[in-house]
Amino acid sequence: MFDYFNYAKEIRRELHKFPEIGFDLPKTLSVIRRELDKMNIPYTEKYGKSSIVATINAGKPFTIALRADMDALPIKEETGLEFASKIEGQMHACGHDVHTANLLAAGRKLNDMRDSLNCCVKLLFTPAEEYRIPGCKLMVEDGVTDEFDCAVALHVDTTMNVGQVNIMSGGINANSMGIEVEFFGKGSHANSQQKGIDAIRIAVEAYIGLELMLAREVPSNEPALLNIGSFHGGSSNNIIADYVKLTLSSRTQNDELTKIMEKRIKEICEKTAELYGGSARVTVTKLLPYVDCDPIMTECMRKTAVRLLGEENILPRKRTMGGEDFSFISRKKPSVMFRLGVGKNVEKSPLAPLHSPNFLVDEDCLKYSVDLFVNFVTDYQNGITF
Repeated sequence: MFDYFNYAKEIRRELHKFPEIGFDLPKTLSVIRRELDKMNIPYTEKYGKSSIVATINAGKPFTIALRADMDALPIKEETGLEFASKIEGQMHACGHDVHTANLLAAGRKLNDMRDSLNCCVKLLFTPAEEYRIPGCKLMVEDGVTDEFDCAVALHVDTTMNVGQVNIMSGGINANSMGIEVEFFGKGSHANSQQKGIDAIRIAVEAYIGLELMLAREVPSNEPALLNIGSFHGGSSNNIIADYVKLTLSSRTQNDELTKIMEKRIKEICEKTAELYGGSARVTVTKLLPYVDCDPIMTECMRKTAVRLLGEENILPRKRTMGGEDFSFISRKKPSVMFRLGVGKNVEKSPLAPLHSPNFLVDEDCLKYSVDLFVNFVTDYQNGITF
């Protein structure tokens, strides 16, 4: 009998050695193509950029999509693993190597049993989840959601043990907005400061205004955050700076509040610059909606998980302020995304968090993730009524 767990583990380690970023995924895509070709599973690369969509059992009346993101992060790995990253400054620090290996193993198992399946299965390998241009967004714009009736995804979670999952209906995370603000002043020598327009002063005043906006204008019962992650400007201690650039991240759990914050950020920056004689340009560089888990899909996934793992291993979940581009799929088709435990004893020995250079997973998690994907398909192969 084929060992799907060891297959998933081997693929995960191969991918972990060669982490790739954004849409630049030549090695990752070559591994996926190689494995799909071995399985004789047809696939297309026509959706978005640097994606693969494979099809098992084409022509069936009901289609379930299973999704894995493939990209890594610009982080230097410090785990000391024997299969640690061979690409300097790049690392699978968010578990997307686990996601991709899991999907290949689940796809292999489902393909082996395709003659007994009553549904079609789409395997979605998506790029650039961590990137400023979301890979899923481009795929949805190209019509990938026309290919299936519902979708399932997972994400590794370092706060739970192997064999545990959490599942939640409705919004599970936050709208995530990336913003770039440029302030333009007028340069001059410091001894003629009255002739200049100080872009640093404008940016500092705007910074304070943005902090006050968050503190005083956002309803106190609405989760929201605003982080100014970089502040760059000026060239010398005796020159009035004529240019400053800020990068911001905004998170909310409310679509309307997201629109309001975008509007107010623009107003505060532009009006502050105008007040001091300069100007500002505000650009939204990335906007992810929150993942919205369909209640029927959530209950279906919960039933499958309870049967496989036991009620005691389905943990309660709180909504987070994280971002995730599976959201674009979830806003188009009934979807569910669950969190998968990857620790051994996180209560006594906490794991390094996601996006850490020391991020690790216990690979035994793949025993459960493959079964969860496969059993969801077999449980609901005859369709789901939405």
